[in-house]
Amino acid sequence: MKAVVLAAGKGTRLRPLTEDKPKAMVEIDEKPLIEHCFEQLADLGAEEFVVVVGYMKEHIIEHFGDSYRDIPITYTHQREQKGLAHALLTVEDYIDDEFMLMLGDNVFRANLEDVIRRQQEDRADAAFLVEEVPWEEASRYGVCNTNNLGEVTEVVEKPDDPPTNLVMTGFYTFSPEIFHACHLVQPSNRGEYEISEAIDLLIRSGRTIDAIGLDGWRIDVGYPEDRDEAERRLQEESEAVAEAN
Repeated sequence: MKAVVLAAGKGTRLRPLTEDKPKAMVEIDEKPLIEHCFEQLADLGAEEFVVVVGYMKEHIIEHFGDSYRDIPITYTHQREQKGLAHALLTVEDYIDDEFMLMLGDNVFRANLEDVIRRQQEDRADAAFLVEEVPWEEASRYGVCNTNNLGEVTEVVEKPDDPPTNLVMTGFYTFSPEIFHACHLVQPSNRGEYEISEAIDLLIRSGRTIDAIGLDGWRIDVGYPEDRDEAERRLQEESEAVAEAN
C-alpha cells in the first residue's frame, strides 16, 4: 500500500512551538512529529509516502528530501487550509489502489495492522481506528455510530451534541472510491471540506465502512500539553526497552 500523510497544517494551537516551523516538524522525543508517522507506516509496509504539505512546506521537504528509510516520498501542495477532504484530493492523481492515510499530527502505539487486515477481509471501501473518549471531548472529533457488526452507520464532524463518544482517530485505509466522495463534499458550517462527510457519503451509497477499536494508545498533538504527554510516553517506552535489554 501507498501511505498518505496529511501535513499541511499551521498548528496555531501549538504556538509558540510552531512560530518558526509547521506543525508536522514539532519535535517529540528528538524527532519531528511527522517522522513518528513515517516510522509507523514504514513498519506497516508502506511502499511509497505521498505527503500533503502546505504551511512552511520547505521545512519538511528540505529535512526529508525524496525518501525515508529508502521509501520514496512524493509531495503534493494544499494551497489553502480547507479541510481534510480538500487535502486528500491533492493526492488523487498519485493513488490507484487501496491506501493508508495518517494524519501527520498523531502519535500511535496501537493496532494499526488490524485496520488493514479488516478492510482486506471485508473488502470494505474504508476502515479506520476508533476510540471512546470522555463525552466532554467528543465534540472535538468526527463522532461515529456503528452497528453490531462493527460497521460504521453514521459519521458526524465535531457535533455540538455528540450522539456517541466513539470517535475517529487519525489512521484510515481507503479504496479509491473515497476520491469520488470527496468531490461531492460541500463546505461545512466551518467552511471546510470534511473527511467525515466524504465517509458519510460512502455509507449512504451502500459502501461498507469498518470501525476497529483502539488497542494501545494514541495522542492527537493539538496543544503543547499533548506534545509533552506524547514525549513522556515515548520516553517511558524507551526506558522500559532499555531496562529489558
